[in-house]
Amino acid sequence: MKIFKKISVVILVIFYFIAGLNHFRSPESYIRIIPGYLPYPAVLNIAAGIAEIVFALLAIRPQSRKVACYGIILMLLAFLPVHIQMVKDAPLQLGSLTVTPTIAWIRLVLLQPFLILWAWWHSLPNKPATQSASR
Repeated sequence: MKIFKKISVVILVIFYFIAGLNHFRSPESYIRIIPGYLPYPAVLNIAAGIAEIVFALLAIRPQSRKVACYGIILMLLAFLPVHIQMVKDAPLQLGSLTVTPTIAWIRLVLLQPFLILWAWWHSLPNKPATQSASR
C-alpha cells in the first residue's frame, strides 16, 4: 500500500500542476464555464490556476502535504458552482471536448467526490509499517 500511495501522490502533484498551467494556456476554456453571477471571471481563472500550482507544489513534501490537500479540498468545493453550471449549460464545447449532459453529471456526481476523497486520503498520515510477527 505504501508504494501505491507514493505513486498516487506523484500523480496528484502532476495532475494539479498541469491543471493549474492549463488555466494560463487556455484561459478562455475556463472563463467560459465560470457562472455569470460570479464577478471578474478572468481574475477567478488566474486565482484558480495559481492555487492549483501552489497546492501541487506543496503536496510534494510530506511536511506540507496535509495543508496542500486541505487546500485542494476547499478549492474543489469552491469549484462546485462551475460544475453545477456545466450541468445546466450542457451540451457545451470546451476546446475539443463536447461536454454532454451525461459527462457534466459524471463530473459533478462522481469525479468531484473522487477528487475530494483522493486529496483527503493524502492528507492522512502514513501508517507505520507493521513489524513482522517472526521476532
